[in-house]
Amino acid sequence: MKKIECVIMDWAGTAVDYGCFAPVAAFVESFKAIGAPVSAAETRAHMGLTKIEEVRALFAIDHVGADFRAKYGREWGEEDVQACYKMFQDELFRTLEDYSKPITGVVDTISMLRSQGIKVGSTTGYTRQMMDVVIPSAAKLGYVIDNCVTSDNLPGGRPKPYMIYQNMCELDIASPRSVVKVGDTISDIKEGVNAGVWSVGVILGSNELALTEEEVASMPAEVLKARMLDVRYRMYAAGADYVIDDITELPMLIESIGKIKN
Repeated sequence: MKKIECVIMDWAGTAVDYGCFAPVAAFVESFKAIGAPVSAAETRAHMGLTKIEEVRALFAIDHVGADFRAKYGREWGEEDVQACYKMFQDELFRTLEDYSKPITGVVDTISMLRSQGIKVGSTTGYTRQMMDVVIPSAAKLGYVIDNCVTSDNLPGGRPKPYMIYQNMCELDIASPRSVVKVGDTISDIKEGVNAGVWSVGVILGSNELALTEEEVASMPAEVLKARMLDVRYRMYAAGADYVIDDITELPMLIESIGKIKN
């Protein structure tokens, strides 16, 4: 048996910002501003990547390229990516603090794990400058962790495993099988798989479910169950070891993993 020594959390859609709405809104507004609109669903399909990589992925959508050509009479290039990314950042920074509220159950769950000696790290698709807003805002509301790694100075972001490895280095965790990665996007799941850690998806509050708390509360039970099942299937298809309904199930899962013979 190998004891779990570290949990590595994602941020938006997992720990804060129920439904992962801050980046979605900023992507939609920035592409609307350049005359090549994208839908919320299209932004969510790439969520979890670094934000600059998501801008590139959205530009690569056929209708976005067509809209851009129709408006500007040429193909888009890296200068256009950078300009749109600047618009995205400006839009995001206007609202980021407002979207830093911890998801229900997260504060108590993570506090419990830390009290048991489990270290809590984190990875994110946000930049360090963005996290300099989110981390203190979440801490004021009770969400405190041990470490946060962004991809700023690494070879790449998700689904590459480098942010997880950096957490392990900074938190002095020797074995990947002592680490649980928790996230709400397909990129999160693949990041955990690529790092060789336990990869866990969470459904409620996730980018993949794409619902507000109010929508979850008012949705007919059978409809919600079907949508959650779809998310569960997609996360397992991406390689998740486990998928939980909400973060409060994490301590029991960690206890169960600790009993597995490695």
